[in-house]
Amino acid sequence: MGDTSRTDERVNVGTHSRTRRRFLQVAAVAGIGSVAGCGSAGDNGTATPTETEVSSPVGTSDSEQIGSGRSPFGERDISDGVSMSEMPDLAGELTVYSGRGEALVGELLSFIEERYPELTIRPLYNSASELVNQIITEGQNSPGDVFYSVNAGSLGALATRGRTQPLANEILSFVPETFQSPDGSWVGTSGRARAVPYNTNALAESSIPTSIMSFPGTSEFDGQFGWAPTYSSFQAFITAMRLLEGESETREWLRGMQELNAQSYADELQIARAVADGEIAVGLTNHYYIQRVLARRTADSPLRTTFTQNDAGAIFNVAGACLLDTASDTTLASNFIRHLLSAEAQDYFARTTFEYPLVPEIEPIGQLPSIDSLNPPERIDLTQLSNLESTITLLRATGVL
Repeated sequence: MGDTSRTDERVNVGTHSRTRRRFLQVAAVAGIGSVAGCGSAGDNGTATPTETEVSSPVGTSDSEQIGSGRSPFGERDISDGVSMSEMPDLAGELTVYSGRGEALVGELLSFIEERYPELTIRPLYNSASELVNQIITEGQNSPGDVFYSVNAGSLGALATRGRTQPLANEILSFVPETFQSPDGSWVGTSGRARAVPYNTNALAESSIPTSIMSFPGTSEFDGQFGWAPTYSSFQAFITAMRLLEGESETREWLRGMQELNAQSYADELQIARAVADGEIAVGLTNHYYIQRVLARRTADSPLRTTFTQNDAGAIFNVAGACLLDTASDTTLASNFIRHLLSAEAQDYFARTTFEYPLVPEIEPIGQLPSIDSLNPPERIDLTQLSNLESTITLLRATGVL
């Protein structure tokens, strides 16, 4: 809010059993070819940081209310999750390199630190890709214990360079296998789905295609569709389309949307607001922007969420954490990562950032389907979605950028 793991350093994080369940058929395979473009931020000077518009979270601003069940949507029961009180105490000094902004996760880190009098957390905030480069440059002199990333790509970049240690099975078993690295080098902590916000006064849900590739042929969207081409989440979506549909089909999709006079916005929160205001009828955003707008408006706001199925428009990506090979106290660092999967932390992500909790026992907030009812594309490497170079080249070539 420390290359090879030694068996005796793996922390015993309790006997609370977990059943691994496959909710989404996506393969978050660790490893990408290059560090360039692996962060969520616009490190190439083109993309807007993915989390910029989430940096003023909706919900409680009082860290004492973390885990209290209070939310803009009423009381929440999080007793099915594992509370921090059931986890090992944290004591010592911990350096956390955070690719998630302080406005997003600083409150949670402060809550954890204040809970344990003998714990000192030293966070270093920067874009995920900048931190990956820093960790690689620092080598074995890095003071980092934990890397907390906004996306799987940055975690995979460190794993392929041998800069992570495998996490204990007791930690990995908190989330479905689809939300962790197959080699155990990182674990997801919260998730975000690509979504389609639409105005109920202008469109019926049944009029919105379930295939993202059908959008260009939908005449109702002419001049009524919003996208954010400079935004890194949109660029990751186009990257997914290139991987799934091929370069030629993606180029044709972009041209088709231009022919529909798609309206450009600086970020996806603006799109959700424009849809709610009736400025446009439909758009593409991460799901939580829609929830943020709804949280600030009346219950009869004409803004709703729908999803495409099994394609680039239905991508589900994760934020997550890994144990660095330079961790000075692997037990402390591992237990800290486990705290990010606690009932209190998962509830914090749901209430405060409107992300999807990845621990199955904690439900999402707001007008959202359960995580297991989403239909993301089968088997796509999430670590490739933040390598945006070729996508930016295509967007420029088509005149979208």
